[in-house]
Amino acid sequence: MRVTNDCSELISAAPMAASCTLESPVGTLWLGASANGLMCLKVAPLRDELACPSASAASRAEGHLNAACTQLMEFFAGKRHQFDLALAPKGTEFQRAVWQALLALPFGETASYSEIALQINRPTAVRAVGAANGANPVAIIIPCHRVIGKGGTLTGYAWGLEMKASLLRLESCVLPLL
Repeated sequence: MRVTNDCSELISAAPMAASCTLESPVGTLWLGASANGLMCLKVAPLRDELACPSASAASRAEGHLNAACTQLMEFFAGKRHQFDLALAPKGTEFQRAVWQALLALPFGETASYSEIALQINRPTAVRAVGAANGANPVAIIIPCHRVIGKGGTLTGYAWGLEMKASLLRLESCVLPLL
């Protein structure tokens, strides 16, 4: 499944088969992949346990990691505005709907939690949207950093508001108020 496709199928039955770290302008990132695609991107040193994958699953997972690292470095260098990666994060149907809405947010633009709730036809689920945003296992690539408070405030980010502001500056977004 590609980043730009429907997120509704992003449940991966395959176990995590490979991981790597990537030094980035926002800190050390830890990435994990299954044979089906990228499963998580977190700020190091958090890690998920790797399964004992077959050689072919490990090889495919390493290919997903290499592609993700290459595209992330292009993103941080200002040369990439859209990712083209296979994704395989685990999540509920509601979380996948939120993540799909996040994938639709264009580079350099922001939306509020309530706008995301409206977009997924759940206008009263603003807090649940915030929780799904916070549960996003593939930070940056599924751009949860582009979601801001309704009043234009910079609120909530699992990796801290400083990192969120840094990512928004990288995308040349007009920064909301802290």
